[in-house]
Formats: sequence, C-alpha cells, structure tokens
Amino acid sequence: MCAFVQANTNGRLHDAAEPSISPLNRGFLYGDAIYEVWRTYEGVLFAWEEHWARLQRSAQALYFEIPFTPDVILTEIKKTVAAFRKHTKSAAEVYVRLQLSRGEGAIGLDTAFAERASYVLLVQENKLYSAAKFEEGLTLSIARDLKRNAPDALNPAWKTGNYLNNILCLREARARGADEVVICNLRGEITEAAVSNIAFVKDGAVITPPLSAGILAGITRQILIEKVAPAAGVSVREETVSPSELPSMTEAFILSTTKDITPIRRIDDVNFKIGSGTTTLKLKAAFGNYVKDYIERHSYLHVGS
Repeated sequence: MCAFVQANTNGRLHDAAEPSISPLNRGFLYGDAIYEVWRTYEGVLFAWEEHWARLQRSAQALYFEIPFTPDVILTEIKKTVAAFRKHTKSAAEVYVRLQLSRGEGAIGLDTAFAERASYVLLVQENKLYSAAKFEEGLTLSIARDLKRNAPDALNPAWKTGNYLNNILCLREARARGADEVVICNLRGEITEAAVSNIAFVKDGAVITPPLSAGILAGITRQILIEKVAPAAGVSVREETVSPSELPSMTEAFILSTTKDITPIRRIDDVNFKIGSGTTTLKLKAAFGNYVKDYIERHSYLHVGS
C-alpha cells in the first residue's frame, strides 16, 4: 500500500489518492505540464530560489505563464506540509512536488484551447537510500535500447510532465538488476541517470557531462560546480564522457535534489572506488556544510518539522 501523500489542488487540501483534476487537464492528456521538486533540511525548503527560477525557464520554453507568485506558492506549500504532518504525526524531512499544467479545455493539441494554468502540490516523506545502500554504493547500467531525446526535439533541460524517455530507459536497467540507469545521447555520449545528474572523478578532479550533451540543468549539480567543489578545493570540468572512458575514472556519483550526492560502486562491468578517503565523500561533507549555512540564512523558508 502506498504511504500517505498530502495533496493540494489549486488551494484545496486532500488525500492524493483522491482524484482532483479534470480528465480534460492537458497535463493528464498530453504531458503539457512542468514541475519542480524541493526537499527540506531541518524543515527548511532547500534551494527555493534556484528551483523557482528553473520552473520559470521551463514555463517560458513551453510558452505559458505561471499565474502564481512565489509567495503564494510558498504559503500553499507551508499549508500542505502542515496538513501532512497533522495526518502522519511525522517529523521526517519532506519531499515537495509542484506540478503546473497549462490548464484544461477542449480536446486537441492547440494550446489556444487551454484555460488558466492550474497547480497540484504533493508532499510526502523524503525517501533516502538506506545507510547500507549508501555505504555499498549504487549499481547502474547503460541503456542499450533507447537514447536520450535530443535537445532540438524535446530538450531534457525543460522539466516537463513527459518522462517516457526516462521511464523506459530506467525500466531496461532495472530489468538487469541495476539501481539506476545511465542514458546516452544520439552521439553515444553519457548524459545522466533517469532523475539525477552524473559526475565522475579522474585524477582528483570532477568531470560532469556538459549541458550541451542533453541533460537537465540540475540544481545540485549547479551548487556543486559553483559553491561546494570550490569550497572543498576540488576542481570541476564539464566534458563529454563516453562509455569507453569509464575505466579511466576512479569514482562516480549521482547528484539530485532528493538524494544530494550518492556514490556509485559500479556501472555495468566497471567498478569505482567508494568509501573513506574518496573525493565523493569529501564533496558530500562540503555539501553538508553548504546546507547548514543555507538553513541559517533562510529561516523564512521553514515549512515545519
């Protein structure tokens, strides 16, 4: 049975198991929607501004306006988290998903049919990998049947409601027993995992695929490059990486909002170093310091704990 998820549809609180949108909603019919996910640390929404800026970029890419201010949505998030905590009696850190649809209207692809954009908020416990899984590291497998959709077709930089490419690639990797997938682009270059960016360590430096490879502009990736790695004294290079180069990498890790920095033990038959003394754990510690500082500076983003 699915754990309780608190929903908020256009300001109305309800159990997420209860239907709340029209069958004519374009997000439901066509994936004509965008979304962002935040998580809390000590009850504080992390990287609020960065995620909101990306939400605006996604909306602009899909040619629709967000008819809600950040303050309005922040108020609704706090209300939804409070309802989640009241129902569950849980003080755990939470996952907050905001999905915006272009709206609803007559059936048809023409965006002119859409009425005013609508939103759904979902709040649940933020589910981390177990301590044992983190210690042993993740196993990934490269997708063979499908490639990443090209940026000049449907740009992976847009955080939209259409995830079939990711879903099918992940399904293939999971069928081989992997925790996650590595997706390559049409040129055969590594892009990212299903819902996480990927980075590698070579000669003490971090190497991560560039945005031009066709990846989501991850917020954790951005923070790593701009803040965390410099603070840790680790250099970062954005370079294309091919599967044939994996044996030359000593470490690998994924980056995401909900899992921050998590080590990879193996990609198919290539093994990586994990554990004490690794650059990955050095960056993990530096990320933790960044989070502590963020919490101290953003008390107004406390949504309850």
